[in-house]
Amino acid sequence: MYIFGASGHGKVIASIVLNNKQSFRGFIDDNPKYKTLFDVPVINASEINNLNCKALVIAIGDNKIRKEISKRYSYEFQIVIHTSAIICSTVKIKEGTVVFPNAVINTDAGIGAHCIINKSAVIEHDCMIEDYVHISPNATIAGGVKIGEGTHIGIGACIIPGITIGKWATIGAGAVIIKDVSDGAKMVGNPARNLKH
Repeated sequence: MYIFGASGHGKVIASIVLNNKQSFRGFIDDNPKYKTLFDVPVINASEINNLNCKALVIAIGDNKIRKEISKRYSYEFQIVIHTSAIICSTVKIKEGTVVFPNAVINTDAGIGAHCIINKSAVIEHDCMIEDYVHISPNATIAGGVKIGEGTHIGIGACIIPGITIGKWATIGAGAVIIKDVSDGAKMVGNPARNLKH
């Protein structure tokens, strides 16, 4: 396995892989300042086709860039889950998603491809999280919430039960969502309001 991205997010994913007693062969990153990390090489993305790469995890925090990279390559994308995460056996998680330490994902939730479920985030029962979503640390998503593709849920945000959040929206840090959110909205505050209005 290789980790695509050697910045802060890549280092955290590497630490999860190592915590899980898994191994990876290197990082892939175009930034010339990175030569080695965790005693493995950092390889330029132009060299990826020369590697014996069987699995890849994309360690890029930006949702749009993560989507672009996932469409560019046809490798198997690895799911990475920290051993301290609590995930119900009925949860479905798609390829390329990373679940960070102490996250909780409850009964019958569905997590799309290439999502980030960050530290201590809580996703309650029957939630549906589409592809390329980032749930930030300590965010709490109540039961039956639907979150559209590419949306970013900020640190400590709270979403009440049954809410639908559109695609590529931004929910600010600490925002409290008590009504449905449209595609592309930027929601802040308690109760949250749309900055785009």
